[in-house]
Amino acid sequence: MEPNERPLEVESAVRARYSAASMEREAALCCPIDYDPRYLEILPEEVIERDYGCGDPSRYVRANEVVLDLGSGGGKICFIASQIVGPAGRVIGVDMNDDMLELARRSAPVVGERVGYANVEFRRGRIQDLALDLDALDTWLAANPVRTSRDRDALAEHEARQRRDAPMIASGSVDVVVSNCVLNLVDDAAKPELIREIFRVLKVGGRIAISDIVSDEVAPPALRNDPDLWSGCISGAFQEYELLRLLEEAGFHGIEIDKWQAEPWRVVQGIEFRSVTVTAHKGKQGACKEANQAVIYRGPWKQVEDDDGHVFRRGERVAVCAKTFALLTSGPYTGQTIGIEPLAPIAPEDRAAFDCTRTVARHPRETKGLDYDVTRDGDGACCAPGQRC
Repeated sequence: MEPNERPLEVESAVRARYSAASMEREAALCCPIDYDPRYLEILPEEVIERDYGCGDPSRYVRANEVVLDLGSGGGKICFIASQIVGPAGRVIGVDMNDDMLELARRSAPVVGERVGYANVEFRRGRIQDLALDLDALDTWLAANPVRTSRDRDALAEHEARQRRDAPMIASGSVDVVVSNCVLNLVDDAAKPELIREIFRVLKVGGRIAISDIVSDEVAPPALRNDPDLWSGCISGAFQEYELLRLLEEAGFHGIEIDKWQAEPWRVVQGIEFRSVTVTAHKGKQGACKEANQAVIYRGPWKQVEDDDGHVFRRGERVAVCAKTFALLTSGPYTGQTIGIEPLAPIAPEDRAAFDCTRTVARHPRETKGLDYDVTRDGDGACCAPGQRC
């Protein structure tokens, strides 16, 4: 098999299997999942029956958000998220399978009528190429068929223009990206681009909740070249550390394995395949400015290192830039650090550049001020009302 043929064979196997699964339920494509029953009551029964996944990333969605579901299939996660975000939110599902999309699109008006608003739409595209709308491309191809090599060049030029001028999912337009047991269906060669695309479409401050199958060992070629095992969410699974590494390389921070299935879903040739849910955040990019702030790591570890290489020793005041201070005192780090603000705040426009390539301790006088010379008796504030100290 030539290297450039394999992605097409994998994609064909995935498309065929999930097209069949859109007509008749296939138990081998899913793990048992307990969804919040409140959100299932209004869903058409065929959407519930034709759902295939290994987790519930909808639990990470909040009111009023823009949600993108990768590999949305029959639309179950989208329809659950629709109820969570409410009428002020929006949900977009992306899938490449025509039969699954047909199920989701014909169900959307039914769900909209039952819930009282319509905030879900489904787009056809590959999740590793979120800029190329395949429905729009087919419309162009109908008027511009490819018959010659020159036509093929014109197609490539049109795809580039479409990605640039009218992307299916615009950069920085999504609050949270979710996916349920779909990333493993993408060919290995395209997985790094898939992660980069997820990062591209997220807003600064956005996040992901990815439920997927991972393996404890790297699957050997004999497994990875089996289209049936690939379409069954086995041979294309990320090795458990590899998924986290790709997220880190793409620029995510606060990466965490939030759910871990202790008992493997399947074991093939001694390799364990299990369901996990991974969360991560976008927002550590940007200028580093000095605001005389410090962060203290609470413990219990002796020291930890953040995604920018800063090392925080337990109990030590560490100098950080304003951006890092905001990150490490909120979101996934809430409660793990103590933020020390300066006695005299520095206005954003007056902040000098901060060297974020090194980790240094922050002397208390930097936050209190070099001229700080206060003597103050205790005022009993450490005692609770009515108690003696």
